[in-house]
Amino acid sequence: MVQFQLSALTKQIKMVKKTLKFRYFFKLFVFIPLVFYFGKRSYIAFDEGFYALQARWILEKGNWTIPLWWDEYVLDRTIGLQFLIAKSQDLFGRNIFSAYLPTTVSSILMLFITYKLHEELFNKKYAIISPLILATTYLWFDYSHLATQDIIYSCLVSIGVLALVKIKSKKNKLYIMLFGIWIGLAFMMKTFLVFVPLLSLIPYIFLKKNFLFIKFFWLGLLIGLIPFLLWMFSINAYLDKNIIFYLVEKFNFLSSKNTFTNPFYYYFWNIPLTYLPWSFFAIIGTIYNFSQSKENKYILAFFPFLLVATLSIFSTKTPYYALQISSIFSLNTFVGIKYLFKSFKYNQLFIFLTSKIIPLFIFALTFTYYFFFKDLINFNTKENTFIVLGLLSFALSWSLIKHKNSFKEILITLIIGPYLFTSFILQSGLFTDRSRELREKMEYVSSLDLVKNQMIMVDKKGINNSQSQSKIIKISLLTPKLGGRLESVNKLKKSELAWTTDLKTIKNNDDSYEVIYENDVLNPWKLILKK
Repeated sequence: MVQFQLSALTKQIKMVKKTLKFRYFFKLFVFIPLVFYFGKRSYIAFDEGFYALQARWILEKGNWTIPLWWDEYVLDRTIGLQFLIAKSQDLFGRNIFSAYLPTTVSSILMLFITYKLHEELFNKKYAIISPLILATTYLWFDYSHLATQDIIYSCLVSIGVLALVKIKSKKNKLYIMLFGIWIGLAFMMKTFLVFVPLLSLIPYIFLKKNFLFIKFFWLGLLIGLIPFLLWMFSINAYLDKNIIFYLVEKFNFLSSKNTFTNPFYYYFWNIPLTYLPWSFFAIIGTIYNFSQSKENKYILAFFPFLLVATLSIFSTKTPYYALQISSIFSLNTFVGIKYLFKSFKYNQLFIFLTSKIIPLFIFALTFTYYFFFKDLINFNTKENTFIVLGLLSFALSWSLIKHKNSFKEILITLIIGPYLFTSFILQSGLFTDRSRELREKMEYVSSLDLVKNQMIMVDKKGINNSQSQSKIIKISLLTPKLGGRLESVNKLKKSELAWTTDLKTIKNNDDSYEVIYENDVLNPWKLILKK
């Protein structure tokens, strides 16, 4: 009898283990449509195309120390991201998918960190919701599919926040060290911007100030700074002054009035816009956390508030600066939804807005787009189909919310709409094949027999022109064999190819040059051959 009971108990344990493994696998699987895209990709010019082109020169010239712009040094930034892209392509093949791997890995890690933050600050129940909210937030979703340093940096900030939350006493040496490591690594990504989250975390750091005097924190800081220190000592051999001075010059430029200068209230409208569709819930959750007596409010309320206030003082303001608090806003979104659901005062309004007003607005938006604007926007059939399906899925999902639904049912229904929408949008290619037309034209150019095995130079005049600079970045990345920079097309030798915008010289020397390819999409650039 006892043996039979033991056997039954063993079977039950195995079933529980299998169930837990399935649930763990499902949690991983559910993010695949939001993170991975295996179709054709193309870069935008700034900033990902710029970094990808620098990574190409690292591999082709073998210079892993100095960021290049053709044959000139670029000394206003570190080589952190370019190094990661080049190393990824060196290990996994020189293709565009490999260029996105550093961002993709950081995106996955940031989702995991958000999951762990939810567990730590709340509990394990519904922990999957916060990373799902993050993955369906416009700003995070947009930059998680760009080969830039912003998601990598934001991931490092989230690691720092988790490490700080995990520090309960001086015995938590691993997390104390980790809090030091992220600072150094983040400095390699974004240099002086790392001080913004550090200043914003001061109230919480003050509560646990004793850990700052432990050697493991300083050891971690030193470990994190190793990549920057190695790079700094390597690059200084090529410079007339320390690289720090060049980085300070860039910081001073960003601190003063420039093309990215915006008014102090910029983030008050930009953050609600870029955190759609969760902005309203995130704001409610942040405000609610201010009133809480727990120390969690220092992370969930004070940290994002102080960070936004600090960024608002800074002259340069861009949407991606707010990415570093996107994990926290996702947690606050969960809090906001929970508060509105349980609120006797606001529950009915919450249900009415989410189940009636918002779906009606999305249905109207879909109808207006399809019948009035579809033909005005240069999207193909696939892109238009996925946009419409995504919007309709979103609206239909939220319209199913009812007053009688439980909190769990409300959460699931709220998530399904944005989840389906972002999944459709990703697979449409709109967030991955961002320069589709140019890519298609360059695929044709690359197929020409004359182009396949011949180096193509680039005319300097067009490179330095701000209007044509973005085009040549994308063209260069898609040019099979990219040559150097020409002072002028007159320097071309017989049978050599070049990209140029110098039509005047070509027209004045009709017998000397032949236009091999020109197209409105590539305009003002033309591919020419020296006869």
